[in-house]
Amino acid sequence: MLLSAIVAIVLTPALCATMLKPIDHTKERRGPGAWFNRNFDRTTGGYVSSIGYLLKRPLRVMMMFVVVIVGCAWIFWRLPSSFLPQEDQGVLMTIVQLPNGATTARTEEVLKKIEDYYLEKEKDAIQDVFSVSGFSFVGQGQNYALVFAKLKDFDERTAPEMAASAIVQRAMGYFFTLRDAMVFPLQPPAIPGLGNSSGFSMYLVDSGNTGTDALTAASKQLIGQGSANAKVSSLRSNSPDAESQLKILLDQEKMGAMGLDLATVNSMLSTIFAGLDVNDFTLNNELKPVYVQGDAPYRMQPDDLGHWYARNTAGEMVPFSAFSQVSWVGGPPTLARFNGISAISLEGAAGPGVSSGDAMDEMERMTASLDGGYTVAWQGISYQERLSGSQAPLLYGLAVLIVFLCLAALYESWSIPFSVIMAVPVGVLGALAAAYFFGQANDVYFKVGLLTTIGLAAKNAILIVEFARDRMDRGVGLMDATLEAARLRLRPIIMTSLAFILGVVPLAVATGAGSAAQNSIGIGVLGGMLAATLLGIFFVPSFFVIVRTSVQNRNVSIRWLITNVSPRLANHGAVEARGARRQVMTTLTDAFDTLNAI
Repeated sequence: MLLSAIVAIVLTPALCATMLKPIDHTKERRGPGAWFNRNFDRTTGGYVSSIGYLLKRPLRVMMMFVVVIVGCAWIFWRLPSSFLPQEDQGVLMTIVQLPNGATTARTEEVLKKIEDYYLEKEKDAIQDVFSVSGFSFVGQGQNYALVFAKLKDFDERTAPEMAASAIVQRAMGYFFTLRDAMVFPLQPPAIPGLGNSSGFSMYLVDSGNTGTDALTAASKQLIGQGSANAKVSSLRSNSPDAESQLKILLDQEKMGAMGLDLATVNSMLSTIFAGLDVNDFTLNNELKPVYVQGDAPYRMQPDDLGHWYARNTAGEMVPFSAFSQVSWVGGPPTLARFNGISAISLEGAAGPGVSSGDAMDEMERMTASLDGGYTVAWQGISYQERLSGSQAPLLYGLAVLIVFLCLAALYESWSIPFSVIMAVPVGVLGALAAAYFFGQANDVYFKVGLLTTIGLAAKNAILIVEFARDRMDRGVGLMDATLEAARLRLRPIIMTSLAFILGVVPLAVATGAGSAAQNSIGIGVLGGMLAATLLGIFFVPSFFVIVRTSVQNRNVSIRWLITNVSPRLANHGAVEARGARRQVMTTLTDAFDTLNAI
């Protein structure tokens, strides 16, 4: 935009003087150009006639403008929200989780079924499959695994059923039939680093302090509700399930009576079973660490704790069996926190045909229905989506304000820019309608396109308003100046708008890699420019006349006050009244001069 402004100011006048030649308008011309000009002139005549009809009926124009505002609000609230469109990146991920205690052989059997499905059932779209056993985004162990499926090039997957999202939906239906494991096919995140996969990411926060067991039960209940909800899919917990744990109970009263303290006993248990780095030594010019740890035969079973003794303050050896008890319990291997409060991490994705914003709203609704006072805290890309959604109204308002201030500085008036700003909702309506009817979401790319539409809609209005104002400054009447501006500026409006519309058509119809982002911004801008061009050119002249007429009527009212009200004040004859008259006269005159300048 900066470069185009420099070219327009510096080079364009020189190019016009060099390239443009005088034209004899009296000479009859033939050919496609002449045919186009004749039809365009005929269209311009009809357009000016329509403008003349609308200028005489400002109330109807304002009623239609109210309908446009209501339509914008209605579509905006119904438009699904999102942060970024889900792109087909040519890769699929599959998370595999078996029950606790499952062996490696059992996990390998499930992986074999997954690989066979991808390579046989989806052979037209899948190029290769790679699996990793013992690791997953949920946890590590022989019951966890990951499967990566590489898709074929986009040129070989032109059909809609070969898209990554379609493959995920079909795979989800098949993997639900596997009884040995929970299998979730997923697409990679739109932005690397914001989450492990596509979809939403959240914490189920124990705001009511119900405890770990109740929180775990609530998360399972929420996952069950999400599995039966069409707006949510692949809902899963990132916290591993409860595992068998060896719990050692230390009787502190007995320990105190035997001359032992808790810190010494805990340190000794850590050294026996986990080891402790106590020193380094040099061996063959290499520095080697020295670890102290219990011998393997004496730290393998729970009963081995009875072989160990702790030294008390008197130097005596006290057996652990004298002050400890051992029992097996079930518990989570990890304890997650959010802002210091117990929480469980959950991830999921939107259902077929559902935006991520609607899926997140549904998760908040289901969480609020749980007993215990649980809340939702978004993380990763979901947090960014909520943050961007809350900032959008401020962003739109700032854009309109900047356009208004620039126009106020350009025209040295506070009233004329209103006739330009009033054309913005017409373009916004087109952008919202195009996004709504073509299945787009209110994501970051669409917001950028909407901001672009605001500027472009104002640009079309400026072409008419600027010319009409210039004709009025030369003494032409308001109606005649507006009609002349509409007639003469129709061609440049159509030309510039058509150039921009054709420029964004490739974005609107793009396919393949990155097409979702291109469609999101292209469809919105295309619809906005079509509306701003086809509808805006009928509204702008009427807006200009309405605003100018309102300003003139206001000036007449102020002049009437000056000429009628202030003389009556003088009839009282008192000195105070004459002073008041002079003060009122001066104030009203200054106000009139100011408003007249505006």
